[in-house]
Amino acid sequence: MAAHCQVTGAKPGFGHSISHSHRRTKRRFDPNIQKKRYWVPSLRRTVTLNLSAKGIKVIDARGIDAVVAEMIARGEKI
Repeated sequence: MAAHCQVTGAKPGFGHSISHSHRRTKRRFDPNIQKKRYWVPSLRRTVTLNLSAKGIKVIDARGIDAVVAEMIARGEKI
């Protein structure tokens, strides 16, 4: 599963791990991606989305119909 949120667009960030001696090694900060199924009344079917934890909160606040309509307008495949 790709580390990319379909609602918020969150993707991995990159940086350094810094040891006690201050040596830096490259690392990756992945968003908290979850696979979640929702029933969408306007489409009359379930959709499976890859969402970050913040994306799940956005759907809880705005509603699945509004979020899916915005994703379709953006041209994203659902």
